[in-house]
Amino acid sequence: MSKFDYKDNRSIATKVKSFTQSLIFWRGRKKGIIHTRNINLDDLRYIFFPNKLEKWGYLGITFYKEDSVYYKALYPLVLAMDYEAKPKWYPRWFLRFLHVFGSDRSIVRVRNWTLHNLHKKLTKGIAFIDWKTKWESYDLRISIRAPEHIQNLADDIERGFYSRGRQNELVEQIKSIDPTAGIIWGSVKRLEEQLNELENNQD
Repeated sequence: MSKFDYKDNRSIATKVKSFTQSLIFWRGRKKGIIHTRNINLDDLRYIFFPNKLEKWGYLGITFYKEDSVYYKALYPLVLAMDYEAKPKWYPRWFLRFLHVFGSDRSIVRVRNWTLHNLHKKLTKGIAFIDWKTKWESYDLRISIRAPEHIQNLADDIERGFYSRGRQNELVEQIKSIDPTAGIIWGSVKRLEEQLNELENNQD
């Protein structure tokens, strides 16, 4: 067993009590240093009637706008993760149910260890940890738990998103100096060299 695995040493009676409480009592409660959320009607809507952005919520991914550039960039990755993680014989609503009642709709909290571990087993541990931008709006950073081929896809999306964003930025800077400048897309380095040459000629 690796250092990241959790061994549940509680008695059967304690496990049964915890399992019952997690299903019957929908109010959040303190579990060690963590306090779980109150489960409300919106959680039930999320489980059984998710909107388009919540469909893959069981993976841990959160989208805010369907028409955002980040949604469009991450969409192929989410589809690949869903294909790899979702068992063919289980509907997504059941996985979202486990996500709510097992993992408290979180990647760090555990509401019920039995349901949490079942969710992890069914999805092979595949999960979206986080996505964000760092230095620039096009500097996309993706953090996932997934097999190597899906991680490679995430890396390619990061590089492609950065390249397209950086090229657009460089072209704007070039055109601000020389509106008639010819542009050859496809290489950040080539556009940086073109911009440097224009800036040097201004001096």
